Amino acid sequence: MNVAPILPEIILGIGAIVLMLVAAFAGRRSGGFTSWAAVLLLIGATLALIGAPSEAGAVYGGLVTADFFGAFGKSLIFLASAVAIIAAHGWFERGTEHSPEYPVLILFSALGGAVMVSAISLVTLYIGLELLSLAGYVLASYRRNDDRSAEAGLKYFLLGALASGILLYGISLLYGFSGTMNFNGIAAAFERGGPPSLGLLFGVVFVLAGVAFKISAVPFHFWTPDVYEGAPTPVTAFFASAPKVAAVLLGVRLCIDALGPATDAWRQIVIFAALASIFLGAVAAYGQTNIKRLLAYSSINNVGFALVGLAAGTPVGASSVLFYMAVYVVMTLGAFLCVLWMRDKDGEAVEDIYALSGLSQTRPAFAVALAIFMFSLAGIPPLFGFWPKLLVFQAAVDAGLVALAVAAIVGTVVGAYYYLKIVKIVYFDEAAPAFARVRQPVQGALIFLAAVAVSPLGYLLIGPLQSLTDRAAGSIF
Repeated sequence: MNVAPILPEIILGIGAIVLMLVAAFAGRRSGGFTSWAAVLLLIGATLALIGAPSEAGAVYGGLVTADFFGAFGKSLIFLASAVAIIAAHGWFERGTEHSPEYPVLILFSALGGAVMVSAISLVTLYIGLELLSLAGYVLASYRRNDDRSAEAGLKYFLLGALASGILLYGISLLYGFSGTMNFNGIAAAFERGGPPSLGLLFGVVFVLAGVAFKISAVPFHFWTPDVYEGAPTPVTAFFASAPKVAAVLLGVRLCIDALGPATDAWRQIVIFAALASIFLGAVAAYGQTNIKRLLAYSSINNVGFALVGLAAGTPVGASSVLFYMAVYVVMTLGAFLCVLWMRDKDGEAVEDIYALSGLSQTRPAFAVALAIFMFSLAGIPPLFGFWPKLLVFQAAVDAGLVALAVAAIVGTVVGAYYYLKIVKIVYFDEAAPAFARVRQPVQGALIFLAAVAVSPLGYLLIGPLQSLTDRAAGSIF
């Protein structure tokens, strides 16, 4: 049996089980070891993608596929997961226990995400999504003595169970009316003569509704602000990056591979979700004073822009989504790493936006990095965050969706307000008490690298990154 196509998943699966045993026998004192071991496993799994065949196609009876699209998504998921573990190592040591279970849960969640982006069967799609989600429910409530964390975990679990039920019902409809779980078989069912049956169309609606919950797209976004605010900040950084990449790329593969012949049917759903997410994410963030809630709405807003590229339904559109998610992960992780450094003189976490007042006077380097991330998330040139937005707009125009592109551009202008508001607070308001200095050189280096990547210097990456995303998108068409 050739295991090369799933070598990264094997590394993570076996590694997570071994570290779970270490945590069970060594107890809490193994927290540091399991964290760095998990980071090494994620780096090893990323390097294994280089040696794994990227054009092997369907393997293991058509349950998963080995293609460059999946490899690209896995690399983003693994690296984002590693950053979330590194961030937590410094954060939990300050106020709460740093149990060794945390990196193990991240590994299982990353494994689920890897299965999701490679799934070409509704069975593996559901298994991967549930593996990712079950670990996420525990992570959200990780701080057992924190009421907000417990509430976040409970809300995420209950609403996630509802979304999983909706998704499972949609899967049952697609299977019942197509007679297969395989993406190619479902596509063949839509290609049969005449319009698709009502059962197939309902299946599409329910499946996309389940996926929309996982990516926090409107109208299935309602869990996002509360969970992002209540969960520990490193967990929030993880939720905003790795699982979101997995869910968005799963949606792209599902729409292109399985539902390609029904593009006119799912495009209407995606366009609605895109515009609703863009404008709700922009407007609802206006009155927020908690930085994590604001970034939650930013996450909803950015998913809307990624869906604009998906709505095109073309190779160029799929490539623009991949490009967007790659840059989005860097911007979001950089912003959350800055939030992790918001500590008062007693070392307690600070989440009030107005605590950033006059940051440019007390911590100028910190202020520059935060401003770069905010401008980039807003898509303001010459920051690198402008380029992925331009790509998704161009993909929509090329597909004849001019009205969608224009509406999304208007949404960009509307959403820029609250990003600029943070920059205004940082640079022009009277200085608030200075934050405590955080001695985390690894996190500082990650913030610096992320800031450089999304600064104007990031344009040097356009050629190589565009080449990778074009190749990845081409592998699913």
